[in-house]
Amino acid sequence: MTAYPALSKIQLDHLDRDALIYVRQSSLMQVRDNTASTMRQYDLVQRALSLGWTREHIQVIDQDQAHSGSSTIGRDGFQSLVAEVGLRHCGAILSLEVSRLARSCSDWYHLLEICALTDTLVIDEEGIYDPGCYNDRLLLGFKGTMSEAELHWLRQRLLGGKLTKAEHGELRFRLPVGLVYDLTGKVVLDPDEEVQAAVRLVFALFEQYGSALAVVKHFTTHHLRFPDRLWKRTQKGELVWEPLRCGRVLSLLHNPFYAGAYVYGRTKTRRHALPGEEPRIKGRTRQVKREDWPIVLQDAHPGYITWEQFRHSQQVLDDNRTWRPQERRGVVREGAALLQGIVLCGTCGRRMNVRYLADGNIPSYECRQAHAQLAERTCQTMRGDGIDQAVATCFLEAIQPAQLAVSLSTLDQLEARAKQIDRQWHLRLERGQYEADLARRRYVAVDPDNRLVARSLERDWNEKLLEAERLQREYAALPKPTALLITPQERQRILALAQNVPAVWHASTTSQAERKQLLRYLIKDVTLVKREQVIEVRIRWQTEALTDLTVPRPKVVADARRTVAQVVARVRELAPTHTATQIALLLNEEGLRPGLGGDFTASKVDWIRAAYGSPLDCPEGPGFCPSGQRGDGRYSALAAAELLNVNVSTIADWCNSGRLESVRAGTQGPRWITLTPELIAELRKPVQRHWKRRGSRQRTQNMLQ
Repeated sequence: MTAYPALSKIQLDHLDRDALIYVRQSSLMQVRDNTASTMRQYDLVQRALSLGWTREHIQVIDQDQAHSGSSTIGRDGFQSLVAEVGLRHCGAILSLEVSRLARSCSDWYHLLEICALTDTLVIDEEGIYDPGCYNDRLLLGFKGTMSEAELHWLRQRLLGGKLTKAEHGELRFRLPVGLVYDLTGKVVLDPDEEVQAAVRLVFALFEQYGSALAVVKHFTTHHLRFPDRLWKRTQKGELVWEPLRCGRVLSLLHNPFYAGAYVYGRTKTRRHALPGEEPRIKGRTRQVKREDWPIVLQDAHPGYITWEQFRHSQQVLDDNRTWRPQERRGVVREGAALLQGIVLCGTCGRRMNVRYLADGNIPSYECRQAHAQLAERTCQTMRGDGIDQAVATCFLEAIQPAQLAVSLSTLDQLEARAKQIDRQWHLRLERGQYEADLARRRYVAVDPDNRLVARSLERDWNEKLLEAERLQREYAALPKPTALLITPQERQRILALAQNVPAVWHASTTSQAERKQLLRYLIKDVTLVKREQVIEVRIRWQTEALTDLTVPRPKVVADARRTVAQVVARVRELAPTHTATQIALLLNEEGLRPGLGGDFTASKVDWIRAAYGSPLDCPEGPGFCPSGQRGDGRYSALAAAELLNVNVSTIADWCNSGRLESVRAGTQGPRWITLTPELIAELRKPVQRHWKRRGSRQRTQNMLQ
């Protein structure tokens, strides 16, 4: 029988108030399994009766079952107990031990302080304590400290044992789909061939496309499904097939278990209190960086990929992230910029952005991070089509020695991919047929008289048959993956075509994204520096080798639209002996082009004459030839009329009668007249001031001079 201390501390004032019996277990498992402890706590009612409290003054607080005592958050029973003590409604608190009330010193000392102020006793299995008494309070404080320390020691022992097992690779986890535990507890590949084929196909497609979304698109296009295992108690280990989602692909690619590595410590959980009317504790899980994983055991079990492939896929996924684009290359896109994501500024070292000019086909590389973040001026901006062409030429020259090996590797990958898709479909059809046969055997094995069971089994058999037929129809409607297999004749043609990589590179069937992906296989990054006349390009290959190029800077718009000096010189050469139309035809035949592009016309030749002062035939009159005189000395009809002070019709009559010598291009062409000083003196009429214009008189005086 338990020996109780003296009852002198219990006064009539304590008995007039309630005795609160606090009952708590830390977890649902303890509530379910440790029933003896629960009964001992409820037996404290008899202890209170024996100490003098009546049945009406005894209350049992058991709302906090399956709640930890490490905090008051979520423990409504403990909070109501503190409230009753503070209102002086409670004369004593009964608990089996101090750890049942609180395992946190802050909560425990807060309760003791209130008990001391309200003259409330604390009673446990070992004695009766008055928090207002110094010795009792000192003993209760020591018990509370030991209770909190005990919780820490228990946690440390559990974590220590967990780490020890993890260091030997013996701590068991819930394995991802595609890996299972065998009968001896070792990690092995899933014995289901269809599951293995689906997992291998995901990794193979990501190695080909470099994008998780592209893998999902491939599964959707070919109507493929991905497996998943359920972990609920009633469905533990059951295999289901669902459409593949992008998040599922990312979880596979980030999981090191598929690389045959045993890893512990990939996540870290921190508990914190959530604010609100009802505060509660919640754990926040954070991902730990790969270099900070505490335990990594490589080659601990069979895997689907190697550790090197796993690290490469992590690098690809990190490059594909859009967060902090100045630090990452990003996934390849369909834009015209060939160096998108891999071009660096040679001035500040930041990654350059891409902007498209005109109709979106001309890229422009800009370093605007300083402007966007610090409001400084843009570092560099340069047109990118010439840079892309120079880098592509260098890339094609570098890939020439490896053309055959690359071609063979690509063909092998295509054939392997086609075989994997075909195999996965055959395994899926085989599984559907097996389930239909299994349903048939169950139906045949049932007692015919037990119609209640037979009807259900018959309905299940019909559903499985319909599902198998649906899979057969779906497979027949899809393009056969085996059709992608290459015959020996096609293989030879492809290899012959591969010898001319530039033709494949410039082919219209090759997308810009494919060109960028090929470029990234060999080139790590490209650095650009804009000088006064040229752009310096430095290519860093994946082998860390460097190649320096120089690309002329594009001309400004005014220079690009200006007619070249060669054309102007040619016009000057032809002007004395040819008309504008004839000059235009000759320039087009010689392959020359005007500054604005297109072909030469008579009007464009006239414009060159007016802009550069070239003497030539003026079919529209002296308005296009300021002097009205050709390089060979002949005058136009209007200039001759103004010079001789006569009408243009008079000049025409003199030419028709032979009085003046003239030439013309065709019957409708303008006349060009030869005037000597003798003819001018002979034929010139006196000036009639009332109809002469000032401009004409000044032009005549200039010609005479």
